[in-house]
Amino acid sequence: MAADQGIQIAYDGVAEVSMTAARAKLTQLIRDVRYGGRHAAFTERGQRSAYVVPVEFYEQAVRDRERLEYLCERAVDPGPEAKTDERVRADTIRSALHSADLASG
Repeated sequence: MAADQGIQIAYDGVAEVSMTAARAKLTQLIRDVRYGGRHAAFTERGQRSAYVVPVEFYEQAVRDRERLEYLCERAVDPGPEAKTDERVRADTIRSALHSADLASG
């Protein structure tokens, strides 16, 4: 994207602005994110280098990350001395995480 183009909407719906044009377009970009619910990205040499997202999106991502980390901790194999239900729970969580990983990618 050329620096003089300002904010452009990419194929995935993300508003992009070059770092060169960002200073002049920052207020507009933040308002688009805040009030329009659109995600935005700063670009350098045509590559995304940082994102701007609505507060709700960020807060949900933090909660999701915490849940995922908790599940990953629970998925650790408890070892052969563990109770059967602990092993089953860990196996179930590992299987679910593996399925989610396959579905996302």
